[in-house]
Amino acid sequence: MDLPSYFEFPVTVYYEDTDAGGVVYHSNYLKFFERARTELLRSVGVSQNLLLAEHTGFVVRHMDIDFVQGARLDAHLTVKTAVSEFKRASLTFQQEIVDAEGVTFAKALVKVACIDNVKMKPKGIPSSILLELKRER
Repeated sequence: MDLPSYFEFPVTVYYEDTDAGGVVYHSNYLKFFERARTELLRSVGVSQNLLLAEHTGFVVRHMDIDFVQGARLDAHLTVKTAVSEFKRASLTFQQEIVDAEGVTFAKALVKVACIDNVKMKPKGIPSSILLELKRER
């Protein structure tokens, strides 16, 4: 994946992340991707607690994922994350999990929707968040 500008989040594979064969269990890649998206927001000053207080949340609406190859116990990986599309009430993230040599383990295209988490209905992404994310590009 060729990301023009991306956020990097380090991940170490622990025993709890693996199956009986010492390979990362597929659902744990989703956790790695989620943590990286959260840390990207944190890096631009977005407080999840403040969003919750304002009844604002982000939910995954759609995900395309390609499990390229299995990462193993004790691997030191990097989750690369970039926002590839900005809409009024949604963001699309391109994500990739790689090692230090650039070997790709998983790729994902993730569309998240901004919602009013009390009414459970779409709402516009706060302009301050959009501004900071676009600045990161």
